[in-house]
Amino acid sequence: MRGVWHFSFTVADLGRSVAFYRDLLGFTLVHRQEQDNDYTRRLVGYPDAVLRVAQLAVPGQPRGVSTHDLELVEYVQPRGEARDPARHLPGAAHLALTVEDARAEHARLSAAGVRFVNPPEEITAGVNKGGYACYFLDPDEITLELVQPPAILLRSND
Repeated sequence: MRGVWHFSFTVADLGRSVAFYRDLLGFTLVHRQEQDNDYTRRLVGYPDAVLRVAQLAVPGQPRGVSTHDLELVEYVQPRGEARDPARHLPGAAHLALTVEDARAEHARLSAAGVRFVNPPEEITAGVNKGGYACYFLDPDEITLELVQPPAILLRSND
C-alpha cells in the first residue's frame, strides 16, 4: 500500500448530499460526473450500472494525485434500498472530522437541523484525553464524528 486515494459513501440523493458536505461541513466540490460506461459497470459489478458521482476535498489538506478526499456516489441504476445504518453492525463505518471547537460546531450544525447522537463529550482516557468528540448523522444516516483534539495536540500541529 502506498496511501489512501479517497473514501466513498453511497448516497440516495447526490444533490442533497453534496449540499450537506459542501455547505454545512465546508468541503470543497472538486468534480461532478455521471458514469454510464462499460468500465464503471465492470468495476462495480452491475451490468446495467449508471452512477452520479461527486468528488469533494477537505480545505487545507495536502492534495494528492486524486485531488479529492471524499467521493459521494448515487446509483441511478440499479437503485438500492437503504440499509440499517446502526453503528454496531459489522460493515458500518464512520468518518471523523477534526474541528477546533466541537461545542461551537455542535451548536452551529444543530441549529441547521443536523441530527446528533450526543453532544460533545470530553475524552477522558487514551491518547486524545482532554479533547472532545461527538457523533452525528448525514442525510443518509451515515455516522460522522466531530473530534476536537486535546489542546496539546492542536499546539503541536501549529
